[in-house]
Amino acid sequence: MRFVVDAPKGKTWFRLETEVEAVQESELMHHAVEKYFRLEQVKATQSFQPGGGAFFEQEIGLRAHIQHEMPLFLTLRDEDGKAHATAMLPPRGQEDPTFRIIIVGASNGDPYADDADAISALAMHFQLNLERERCYPYYRNRLGGGGDE
Repeated sequence: MRFVVDAPKGKTWFRLETEVEAVQESELMHHAVEKYFRLEQVKATQSFQPGGGAFFEQEIGLRAHIQHEMPLFLTLRDEDGKAHATAMLPPRGQEDPTFRIIIVGASNGDPYADDADAISALAMHFQLNLERERCYPYYRNRLGGGGDE
């Protein structure tokens, strides 16, 4: 995991960089972030165009390409390492109107109830709109509005 930004109340956002970290996050938070991490990693790997050169040089740059092309998978942790929320942001943390940002708590619960201030810190860091209505996929269902989530 790599540090991203500090948040209020002693919490910190970290980037999940490996499949192992994504699996651990899924286990801690009781949700399926590992599935999405794997899917996005495969897509980024398939989009890699190796440069010329010897066969053993073909994968030079693959890791950097994957880091650049994959969405950002983030975890919010407290000082004791307890996970509080998981976020999936657009690649490079840059606004993309076609990308569906997702932020969830444990068991896909609403992370905004307890961690809105931490989510605001993340929004400020990346200059993204991370409003509940946009990012929490079960928001409409929670309001009784149905939807296709």
